[in-house]
Amino acid sequence: MEAGEQAAAAAAPVSIEFRGIGKTFRRGREEVLALDGIELEVREKEFLAIVGPSGCGKTTLMRMAAGLEFPSAGSVLVQGQPVRGPSPQRAVVFQQFALFPWKTVEQNIEFGLRCTGVPAARRREVVARYVELMGLQGHEKAFPQQLSGGMQQRVAIARSYALEPQVLLMDEPFGALDAQTRVVMQEELVRLCRANPRTVLFITHSVEEAVYLADRVVVLGRRPGRIREILDIASVRREQHWENHEHIEEVMDLESFVKLRTRIWRLLREQHVEREPGA
Repeated sequence: MEAGEQAAAAAAPVSIEFRGIGKTFRRGREEVLALDGIELEVREKEFLAIVGPSGCGKTTLMRMAAGLEFPSAGSVLVQGQPVRGPSPQRAVVFQQFALFPWKTVEQNIEFGLRCTGVPAARRREVVARYVELMGLQGHEKAFPQQLSGGMQQRVAIARSYALEPQVLLMDEPFGALDAQTRVVMQEELVRLCRANPRTVLFITHSVEEAVYLADRVVVLGRRPGRIREILDIASVRREQHWENHEHIEEVMDLESFVKLRTRIWRLLREQHVEREPGA
């Protein structure tokens, strides 16, 4: 990254801020510390992915940003304001598509717009735009059960983007898809983010997916979740001109991609061989 680009990135406003986050769950009489001392900033229009072992608190962090869960310690801010509950400015895409089965593609996409009082003419305009962006032309009148899993997730993403949210929160959005469809959706998401940038917080178990999609990747340690390392992917992507490669498999073959992927895998693998204190 050039010096000017580094300065611009550092000066970008903070979109999401996790301040000293701790989270404790109760299991019967036992208290389980899930997250401990998380300090993290997500910059405006940055795509940030979080990876880590199962149970390390990845989804819990995303749910806190969504206002669906609250920390036991610390605070979460979006656009400088404490998160006190859900907001249309923070759209969530889950692994399960969560579409209304009795509504058509266009009705699902316009649902949030209708709820927030957007006029009919504007709704039609927005729906048409995202139908085109997500490659859903010809399926506007179809119901979810008539679509493939990949098409259903396109509708879910279009519905979230249609609200023009400040923040897009994605929890394993491609986890339920077959391998080939997942690759296509990853490429579609890259294209969509370039055409219509948003602040994205993306949770995934896939190291390859995180490196391919994100500007930065946060690696969490095993429970209690703490930040092990944050890797800058965007500067490597620019320096090595990943955008010159059309398909994900071409990018994954690049030496720069392999080095980043290997670094993250080593961080994750270390956590399986580390002994508990006193063991």
